[in-house]
Amino acid sequence: MSLSELISGVAAAERTLTVFNPTPGVAERLAEHFADRNVSVESASSDEGPSNYAVLGTGDTFHTAVSIDDLLRRPEDVEPGFERDSYAPILDHLDETLFTSYDRRQMLNATREIEDRAWRVGAGELHSGFQSGGNLRPQLAAYRRLGGRDDLSVHAYIYPNGEVPQADQFQLHLARTDEIRRSWFVAYDGNGVGDYKCALVAEEPEPGFGFTGFWTYDPSTVDYIVNHLVSSYPIIEPDGSGDDADGRRRMTVRPKGCR
Repeated sequence: MSLSELISGVAAAERTLTVFNPTPGVAERLAEHFADRNVSVESASSDEGPSNYAVLGTGDTFHTAVSIDDLLRRPEDVEPGFERDSYAPILDHLDETLFTSYDRRQMLNATREIEDRAWRVGAGELHSGFQSGGNLRPQLAAYRRLGGRDDLSVHAYIYPNGEVPQADQFQLHLARTDEIRRSWFVAYDGNGVGDYKCALVAEEPEPGFGFTGFWTYDPSTVDYIVNHLVSSYPIIEPDGSGDDADGRRRMTVRPKGCR
C-alpha cells in the first residue's frame, strides 16, 4: 500500500462532531473551525446533560466528549500543534483524520514537532520526505544537527530534479518516483517505544494547491509507514545503482561517516 493509498483510506473514515443543545451560532463556528479537517458537524437536542457540549464519533464508535469552550480555544493555543499537549482534549482523537489545504507553513510546523521528539529521545530512526532538493536545502543545518545524534539514524528523501544538496550526518535517498515527488512525510519510529512513535503523511496533488494528509500516533501505522519507506527505497552504496521492478531509476547515496 502506497502513501497515497494510506491517505485515501483515512479520507474514507469521516468523523462526526455532534453538538448538543448549542447556543445560536456555535455549530456554525465549529464547522468553520474544522473546515480543513474531515469532520462533519451536526447539532442535536437532549433533555439531559449541559448545553454546548460535543461528542466525537466515527459511525457508531464513540471517541470522546468535550465542552465547546475547549474546542473553540484561540488558534494560537492549539497551533502548530503536533504534540498532544498543544491541543484541546478532543483533538487527541483527531489523529488519523484527514486534513486538507495545509500550506507549507502549517506542514513545516507539524514537521518540527516530530523532529523535536526525535531529537529529545535521541535514538531510533527519523524518515523525512522533502519532495525536492530545493525544499531540503533550507533544512540542511537542522538535519545535520539531527543526524549528529549518536543513536539517531536520519533519512531524507528527494526527487532529484536539480542540484543535489550535499548530505552530511544523514542518509540522502534519491528516487525518481511520483510518490517522492508529491509526498511530504515525516515518520519517527520512537526507538521502538510505542508512546514515542508518530508520523505525518501528506501529498500535494498540484503545486500551490496545498497538502492533504493526516498525522498519527498509532504505533502500527507508524511502523507500516517506516517499513514501506525502508523496503521501497533501500540504501545503495555510492558505487551502486539500479532499476526497480518497474524500471524506474533509483539511487540512494550513503554519505561519508553515516551509519
